[in-house]
Amino acid sequence: MISGLYQGQDGDSRLELRVDVDGSRPTGRVSGDLFTVSGATTGYTGSFVVHAPAVTAGAVEGRGAFTYETGDQDVRVTISGESGTARVAGRTYPITFVSRHFRKVLLEQDSVAGAVPFVSYDTGSLPGPAGSPARELSVATAWAEAGIELTVAEPGVIPVDGAGADLAWDDAELHHAMTQQFSRFGDAAAWRVWLLVASKHVGGYRGIMFDYGDAHQRQGAAVFHDAIKGDSPQAQRAMLRTYVHELGHAFNLLHSWQKNLATPPQPLGPSGGFGDLSWMNYVQNYQPGGEAGYWAAFPFQFTDSELVHLRHGFYRDVVMGGGAFGSGAAEPAPFEQPVEDLSGLALELRAKESFGFGEPVVVELRLSCTGEPRTTHGHLHPDTEFTQVTITQPGGRTVLYRPMMRHCVDSSPRIRLDAGNPAMYRSAYIGHGRDGHYFQQPGEYHVRAQYVAADGSRVVSPPCLVRVRRPVGDDDHRVAELMLGEEQGQLFSLLGSDSPALRSGNLALEEVIDRYGGHPLSVYARLVKGLNAERGFKALTPGNRLRVRPPDAKQGVEQLAEVARMGGIDNITLNLVMRRLARAEARQGELRKAHAVMDAMVATFAAKGLNPIVMGQIRRQAELTKSALSAEA
Repeated sequence: MISGLYQGQDGDSRLELRVDVDGSRPTGRVSGDLFTVSGATTGYTGSFVVHAPAVTAGAVEGRGAFTYETGDQDVRVTISGESGTARVAGRTYPITFVSRHFRKVLLEQDSVAGAVPFVSYDTGSLPGPAGSPARELSVATAWAEAGIELTVAEPGVIPVDGAGADLAWDDAELHHAMTQQFSRFGDAAAWRVWLLVASKHVGGYRGIMFDYGDAHQRQGAAVFHDAIKGDSPQAQRAMLRTYVHELGHAFNLLHSWQKNLATPPQPLGPSGGFGDLSWMNYVQNYQPGGEAGYWAAFPFQFTDSELVHLRHGFYRDVVMGGGAFGSGAAEPAPFEQPVEDLSGLALELRAKESFGFGEPVVVELRLSCTGEPRTTHGHLHPDTEFTQVTITQPGGRTVLYRPMMRHCVDSSPRIRLDAGNPAMYRSAYIGHGRDGHYFQQPGEYHVRAQYVAADGSRVVSPPCLVRVRRPVGDDDHRVAELMLGEEQGQLFSLLGSDSPALRSGNLALEEVIDRYGGHPLSVYARLVKGLNAERGFKALTPGNRLRVRPPDAKQGVEQLAEVARMGGIDNITLNLVMRRLARAEARQGELRKAHAVMDAMVATFAAKGLNPIVMGQIRRQAELTKSALSAEA
């Protein structure tokens, strides 16, 4: 057997070579990464892959696809024992065998006190597919089966300072945690990844892969113990899948039903990707058979195409901190209406008539049934990625909106759309994501969305026109400058943060409030500052302890009350603001004022002339909020 990782050097050029023609699940490929050595430094040069090499005794050869121009694309590898030669791009490298694994990654894992990390699962504990051998799988051995050596650093435990602290994490706290805690976090591509085992997420998710709007993404992930804990074989099996799944995103693997959104696009598997037996599918969406069907057939492995990516994807497309998530080349095309649509569902995007330059762009998504009642899942917001959004900019370029944080949902609550509940609504901030700000110039934008329903139907919205006005006067220009910074965009995505890494963004929003408090766009700065103040904030200290900043109810009331007074925000966000304002009032001991805020919320929306069904939902929501606040008081 000759498959594995080899290394060699010819002068100032170093080669990492992967031969994958025999052994466990061979993909029939040879690939490599080239680096330039200069003094005590090493820099990346390029990568190549031979997709269908000819294999003879001791030799593998074929024509390579390179990431750079070369006059000689022929690759020939000769191996005898644990050494040999490799001729690549006209240079000959003496090579030496290094490992049966094709790539090596360092995993740094920390857990919050009380959250017990997963250890291992015996795949023979529960019935599985015929032909899949029973074995003990840890996270590391699961990745080893894919040809990836995952070396786990000494795990750390993060103590919690403060009794009775709320251990539900939000995206802003997780973002801050990685920048502070991951000892190897940095603006560089490297085979290293951080995993936080936390207690729970405010959204109830099982896991999340951190993605930021910078040039170095996919460096960290989190799993949430409270949502996946348990000693039963079923719980242990689900924990293993969640850990491997989230780390898979750090290797730039998309969900099974999203591979057509990669750049360049990849073909979808059976049933639009929902039929993939992969770590990267959602068990509840598997077709056919849902969760039971998935576990009855899942052999605890990646698909063949995923193996090709993990073992032979070009360096920057796989390495953490390399290419952006899902990236590798082309621009997406706007979603096209299907030739035939029998889903019984309709998707609509709505936006206000126009936005000021620098104003956070928020759209409303509406999913409705078009005839007979329909049942589908409730994941309509694009941060769970069952809904995707494309933005065609004034110059004609189309970009895919990619949220700053990717939430993995291992449960899909069913929503019935019928005469009594004809539609569901979500509000989404799409002005900023992992690629930065999407609306950076005045003009007309065309936004379109696609919703992947529970049965796999892909429901496409008509295009929605988003107009961004030109600034008028010095104040408009200055406020736009203060709103369009990269850190400000992250703060809008996170709905505020205490992170020192976003200090400049917070200062800019404070300047908007202090110097331009009467400007219409100042309502968004108050929104971010008010929502962040009203909640507590968890922060990891340099001493590796977790400290919780308690909610600042007074500051929350001050800012959120002004947001409600100024208006200008969309209805769904206004609903959130008034419920959080009520909570802040209750925390100050002002229960009567809290109830009055809920009464005012009902009156505000009634005055807008909303349809009776939506108004009924708002009234029930107001009464439930009153009851909950009274119980807490």
